[in-house]
Amino acid sequence: MIDKTGIPEWHIGDARITRVLEVQGPLGFVLPDATPENLAPIRWLAPHFLAQDGGPAGSVQALIIESQGKRILVDPCIGNNKSLPIRAWSNRSGSFLEDLAGAGFARETIDTVVCTHLHMDHVGWNTMLVDGQWAPSFPNARYLFGGIEWDHWNRTREGWTGTVIEQSIQPILDRGLADMTDAGFHISEDVWLEGTPGHTPGHMSVKISSRGKDAVITGDLMHHPSQIARPDWASVADTDAKAASKTRLDFTERYADSGTIVFGTHFNAPTAGLIVREGGGFIFQT
Repeated sequence: MIDKTGIPEWHIGDARITRVLEVQGPLGFVLPDATPENLAPIRWLAPHFLAQDGGPAGSVQALIIESQGKRILVDPCIGNNKSLPIRAWSNRSGSFLEDLAGAGFARETIDTVVCTHLHMDHVGWNTMLVDGQWAPSFPNARYLFGGIEWDHWNRTREGWTGTVIEQSIQPILDRGLADMTDAGFHISEDVWLEGTPGHTPGHMSVKISSRGKDAVITGDLMHHPSQIARPDWASVADTDAKAASKTRLDFTERYADSGTIVFGTHFNAPTAGLIVREGGGFIFQT
């Protein structure tokens, strides 16, 4: 739904969820099986979730949960001035923090930052460049990193991981602002972390439950709604593609026909919907 300012928001019982977009565009580079030919039979993807060429379209966005007096920002996107291997994401100078403030969330008012996992497009705005140094973007927040997740990337430092840690994670650790958490950790009575491993070893989703209403924020257990119909379609960034596929299938079966609102972290607007059983499979109903 859209509030009177034009900013997308949803109410889950007493909790409120607001979407703030950083970038949007094609997702084909992430999902090699999601070709225009393979997507065409999944007719419910149109018009919101397809690019002009019929390939997958998606977004990088943050979701802010307001629950019991807390302001919880889930997955702080790409960030500015970051040296990254994806050209469109590298050395950005975007307006995300201004857009966040325009939605009513000045960075100083964020209480908690949740990183569902530690990939570059989910930790970028942990930090901002100030006088040539990386400083916390949300100085009054506690930053929640998965303990299993951190142990894996800190140990392996594969590919660009070392650079991402240096720019977006280590400055938070150095200032004592991080808490290592695990599945089941409650941020408030209505918001907690749910283990959804596979995309990364310690990947977590965020569950919201208030006054009989339920929602879940996926993180990257899926990147595109087509993976609801085809949970076997892997992302090139899946650490364990087999485990990720099983997690997607388990997630889809668990939430199908449950009334739980599913927020796809990389889903284009309208971003949220219901998983519904249909014709022996599953659709995403917005």
